[in-house]
Amino acid sequence: MGVSRAGFYKWKNRDSLVQQVHRDILVATIEQVHRNHRTHGYRWVAAFIRINYTFGCSDSYAYKIFRFLGIKSETKHQVHRRPRKVKDKYPNLIYSTWDTVDRPRQVIVSDMTAFHISYFYIEVTFYFDVFTKQILTWKMAERRGARNQYVEGLEDVVGLLRNCTEPTILHTDYTEENTMPKLILTA
Repeated sequence: MGVSRAGFYKWKNRDSLVQQVHRDILVATIEQVHRNHRTHGYRWVAAFIRINYTFGCSDSYAYKIFRFLGIKSETKHQVHRRPRKVKDKYPNLIYSTWDTVDRPRQVIVSDMTAFHISYFYIEVTFYFDVFTKQILTWKMAERRGARNQYVEGLEDVVGLLRNCTEPTILHTDYTEENTMPKLILTA
């Protein structure tokens, strides 16, 4: 077992009553300190005992006593909750009713994809017509986060819709930070 004979007999003949008394004193001390300082946790209580009393207490032992006594520290600060953001500045006009699209250029969707080819990084933005499932325009950028392809693609779509008299919905999945909201384009 790797224990010396002298160490075994010292352990066997020790006075367990002294340890029990020390443990009871430590439990009572931790309970009293916690009663006076309810907002502090077990680490602070163990440090307080080490500094202010003649006997010591490790953090892990104080934790075990906290668990044994069912003690939890109470916070005195208020929990700050962030105000809820507006979930969607631009409402989703499509929802899941893709089947209700009944004419060309009624709904145009946009999506972006990125490619890594060797040392090159390419972002491509596509604008699709939902009814005909046709790519209306696409633009490419060679720099991450570039906005030109979005703006130029949107200008191309507006140019295609110049003679259209009925409203068109442009649906994108870009977030507020990515610049493109859901729009209704009318002539």
